Amino acid sequence: IHFSGLTMGTTYSIKATPLEKNMDTQILKKGIDSVLFTLNKQMSTWDPSSEISLFNRTHSVESYAISESFRRVLKAALDVSEKTDGLFDITVFDLMKLWGFGPEPNSGIPNQKQVETVLSYTGYDKISVTEKTIIKNHPETKLDLNAIAKGYAVDEVFHFLQSKGFTDLFVEIGGEVQCAGRNQLNKYWSIGIENPSGGNKSNQNFAAIVYSDGGAVATSGNYRNFIELDGEILGHTINPKTGYPIRTNVLSVTVLSNSCMVADAWATALMVMDYETGLKKVTENPDIKAVWILDKKDGSRRVARSVGAKIDDSIYEIIR
Repeated sequence: IHFSGLTMGTTYSIKATPLEKNMDTQILKKGIDSVLFTLNKQMSTWDPSSEISLFNRTHSVESYAISESFRRVLKAALDVSEKTDGLFDITVFDLMKLWGFGPEPNSGIPNQKQVETVLSYTGYDKISVTEKTIIKNHPETKLDLNAIAKGYAVDEVFHFLQSKGFTDLFVEIGGEVQCAGRNQLNKYWSIGIENPSGGNKSNQNFAAIVYSDGGAVATSGNYRNFIELDGEILGHTINPKTGYPIRTNVLSVTVLSNSCMVADAWATALMVMDYETGLKKVTENPDIKAVWILDKKDGSRRVARSVGAKIDDSIYEIIR
């Protein structure tokens, strides 16, 4: 069975081995779409009537009631924020807007004063989450869940299919993946890590392949959307603590975990760090493993990985 479509401003693809011949897949498709529609109405900043958009527009610093799914994602995000000392941050809506990203992008390069103004109400300490509510600690703070919500949606669709009895399945939304069992050829699911454009071996689509019989894989890259700053071409990853695009030789990070929500958030967080710092963080965290694609000064690339991250067919030198 193969379903595909649009959700959360991107595409999704779902594959599963049918439980019986001549299954009525339309009922299954409606169930999947219902899960995705609900999550989109809660966490999409592109939908002006969504739960997150309504929260962003309020200037109240009183308790604000939220859905359980929204709260669960917020709690997970704040956990990663604490573990990364704020390098993962979901209060970056206006910071991304300032640099020309998101549903309401500014044009041009912001000046230092503009950046400092937005930073004054940015930071994971600017929100508090209770059992059923969220509180803004600054009236201007706005949320952006794009770095974690897709992963959560993958997990929710995956668990929905598991609840229906499926054991061999593959769920992908915008490149974030959760899978179990085997594919239709009775082989491990194969997930390609995209080869960033430019550099050597640019004719290769994939830098490496992850073969998985279960678990989640999420990748964050810094080679598609660009900003020109002082004559230098920089990727779109913004450091939430400095308010400026990062300067790094890390082209992409792929994170492996049991939870796609966790993998999604950590892939973004690790893109803000240099490789050595990121490797240390991953080594300290038993819930994740990671694969980095690094840009060397001579234009070539290399693939680095943490202990336990299994990849095959790397077209670059593998650094263990």
